[in-house]
Amino acid sequence: MPRIIRQAGILLHPTSLPGPFGIGDLGPEADRFLEWAHAAGFALWQVLPISPTGGGSPYTCESAFAGNPMWISPELLVREGLLPPDALGQAPPFAGDRVDFGSAPPWKDAILRRSWNHFLAEAPAALRSELAAFADAPEQARWLPDWSLYAALKRDFGGRAWSGWESDLARRDPDALRLASIAVEGEVRYQSYLQFLFFRQWRRVRVRARELGIRIVGDMPIYVAYDSADVWSRPELFALDADAGPTEVAGVPPDYFSPTGQLWGNPLYRWDRMEADGYAWWIDRIAAGLRSCDLLRIDHFRAFAAYWSVPAADTTALNGRWVPGPGRKVFDAARRSLGSLSILAEDLGDISKDVRDLLAQLRIPGMKILQFGFYGSDSEYLPHRYPRDCVVYTGTHDNDTARGWYDGLTHEERQRVYDYLGSDGREIHWDLIRAALTSVAARAIVPLQDVLGLDSGARMNRPAEPGGNWGWRAPADAFRSDLADRLRRLIELSGRSRPA
Repeated sequence: MPRIIRQAGILLHPTSLPGPFGIGDLGPEADRFLEWAHAAGFALWQVLPISPTGGGSPYTCESAFAGNPMWISPELLVREGLLPPDALGQAPPFAGDRVDFGSAPPWKDAILRRSWNHFLAEAPAALRSELAAFADAPEQARWLPDWSLYAALKRDFGGRAWSGWESDLARRDPDALRLASIAVEGEVRYQSYLQFLFFRQWRRVRVRARELGIRIVGDMPIYVAYDSADVWSRPELFALDADAGPTEVAGVPPDYFSPTGQLWGNPLYRWDRMEADGYAWWIDRIAAGLRSCDLLRIDHFRAFAAYWSVPAADTTALNGRWVPGPGRKVFDAARRSLGSLSILAEDLGDISKDVRDLLAQLRIPGMKILQFGFYGSDSEYLPHRYPRDCVVYTGTHDNDTARGWYDGLTHEERQRVYDYLGSDGREIHWDLIRAALTSVAARAIVPLQDVLGLDSGARMNRPAEPGGNWGWRAPADAFRSDLADRLRRLIELSGRSRPA
């Protein structure tokens, strides 16, 4: 049996990084975080999806391929000569403890447009050639033109979803698209420039992480938003009616988070049509994900075995039904095209034998959530039940923080925690971190909120609750040396190595 290398990781979405501009970005604070993570001994940094969103949720992506321009660092643009030095003196006083979803996007857009105008007027030939090479590269050919035109038209229509555009554009009439492309040509070029900036800065962060011995764990949502470049440009791949509206949508049945299930509303895939062309869209998507990270987590993996299909007109997920998914055929096609796949499976929720069998066939590691282990006796989420080749988390972005979770336990559940962990609850976050790190699981990942011992106010997401999510940001003093020292001691004691 091949040796399984034990590793420790930290979960922190880039939007949660501290900084002065209303939302975390890929600039100096990302470097400071990576240096702290290196000092702590972490070998993995897990992020949430990198795609642009129509709101706060990174799982409601407007493109399966594009990067989120809100992550672009204005400070790096100044440093690289892509923005005049005086541009940042006009930044409003954003609050630092939460993502400012109201004020940050319009301010960032204005800054990025100023960068574009500066580029057009001042950029040297080498940088112009770099942009042209990015736009013309084969990796971008299958998605960048559609994304840039979609984003340009959406702005032209005042932010309306593509289904609310003029009907000939919504239905992609070739003559209408040709005329519209001419009319918004400047905006199309700007949107392409934003993707150039994003992936340029993202590549810089990945290089710095590798220099410090840290690999990035990416995240691929199983679905895309209805209002996305993907559904607009490839409607035949989605379950839509004759008027291009969804017929059935995605969700999950009643679960740990909601007694009525979760109604996500994403359009479902036409797996029969995807199979007919050899799953080309999925192969492109997996390839793009693996180019952006070192290890790719696939969200809601169980949908490949069977997915919950809800009538589009329903207001809850209660009346859904299980429909068989494509199984291993997607991954077999991807492996034939791409070779070995460095992927993890988010295999939480209503997991049946078909899901377990699929994971076993594909030899893809699944996940264990330590918080889930204390609601009954001998739970599969307790460390003594773990297989070696899995990833354990104290909690994920969908869970409460360790402190908030503990505060909500019943007396019986707390007693189970005390007995199993040998804990008195006073440092419950460290008790859970220690249990995760010392478990047999090959990879152990902890959210930064748990390292900091924060309560429910620092929770990232409350599934099935539509508002108030995704806004948490780390305090400016989060990356403390005493925390790094304590983590490093635990990571070394538990035999979790970092590649040279």
